[in-house]
Amino acid sequence: MRRARRTGRTMLAAVQAPLPEGVDLAGTAVAARRAGEPLFLFEQPDRGRRALAAVGAAAELTESGPGRFTELAEAWRGLVADATGEGLTAVTGFAFAPGGAASPAWSGFPAAVLTVPEATLECRDGEARVVLAAAAAADDTAEDLLARMESRLVDLRPAELPLLDPAPVDRPRVVSALPPEHYVQAVARGIERIRAGELDKLVLAREVQVHAGAPHDAAAVFGVLRDAFGSCFSYLVARGDAAFIGASPELLVRREGQRASTVALAGSTRRSADPAVDDHLGEQLLGSEKDRLEQAIVARRIERALRPHAVWVAAAPEPVVIKVANIQHLATPIRAQLASPVGALDLAGLLHPTPAVGGEPLAVAAPMIPSLEGLDRGWYAGALGWTDAEEDGELCVALRCALLRDRVAHLYAGVGVVADSDPVAELAETETKLGALLPVLAL
Repeated sequence: MRRARRTGRTMLAAVQAPLPEGVDLAGTAVAARRAGEPLFLFEQPDRGRRALAAVGAAAELTESGPGRFTELAEAWRGLVADATGEGLTAVTGFAFAPGGAASPAWSGFPAAVLTVPEATLECRDGEARVVLAAAAAADDTAEDLLARMESRLVDLRPAELPLLDPAPVDRPRVVSALPPEHYVQAVARGIERIRAGELDKLVLAREVQVHAGAPHDAAAVFGVLRDAFGSCFSYLVARGDAAFIGASPELLVRREGQRASTVALAGSTRRSADPAVDDHLGEQLLGSEKDRLEQAIVARRIERALRPHAVWVAAAPEPVVIKVANIQHLATPIRAQLASPVGALDLAGLLHPTPAVGGEPLAVAAPMIPSLEGLDRGWYAGALGWTDAEEDGELCVALRCALLRDRVAHLYAGVGVVADSDPVAELAETETKLGALLPVLAL
């Protein structure tokens, strides 16, 4: 309070404490959320029981435009420099395009936002903690700050996530936002541009909507995704009366001190309940010239982006097949030793969008994507995650996702298009990717 009055600036104060084992962090945060306030859930259960659940907003910053990653990173450094206490963490989300999330469906989701939650619940390697944060303005009192923190703490009662209704009264209706033929034609036009030598790769997406008889329960859907996709980043970002939710297999960047890691993910095929068939599909994927080309384009761009900021960059010599619940992917892990302390948000800005979700070269692909797709991607294929006071952090690419607003769910899926792509086969691949969420939302 003394510093806020002396400088006239708002100061953040944080305090942390351990949590008992066995608390469902996501369920606790969902139960503590007040009407309309931000909620952020981010979990990868198979990696050391990693979980983060955040609710409320002690401070929030928004940006748009090409420099939104670096501008938010700089603003975050300013907040941290003025802050007092320990454990300060921010959660963040970015639209795919610099000015994205502009359509009415994406109302409330800025092109880029960084939120310092009032309460952050974290679990790493079995150790859980809670961090409470409050913003001190010059006209506040110490009693005001303490009351706000205590009020938030009282709300944090251990709770479980709600369960999905297994038998809704009204059967949901599934429709394509644009006819499937439109997508086939868009892919065909993209192939023509690639064969004409304008670019090497283009990623095109489509939207499918699920109209339900009752509002979609985002927290219950998150619980299903978390259980079904333990190796993926399950996430839920609720803002106002809408929620963005998904289970992404793709890490954009992880920063731990001077180490950075990411993965080039491109090329996919379906799963099979028969283990022998499933392995055969994976072997076919690994031997596919078309999918290997997609993979190589992504890996080369990532290495090229990291190299100027690193002592060394190391990529696996060959891609591997990774398997999640409904799909298999080609993946190349990439690591780097940073030459200078580049933060997680700055690294994300260097990498986004990779050719796995955009195209190569990006300057040619970027204007082509919306003109062929005919949709506002919003946060689909954007980035979301967290960063801390040391600028370590983790962001995933927002894939296998849906925007839930009242009774309508907007689902998104895209594929990489190269010269040898088949438009009908690419449409079928989007159906496979939609299979992560469509069965859950269309019960």
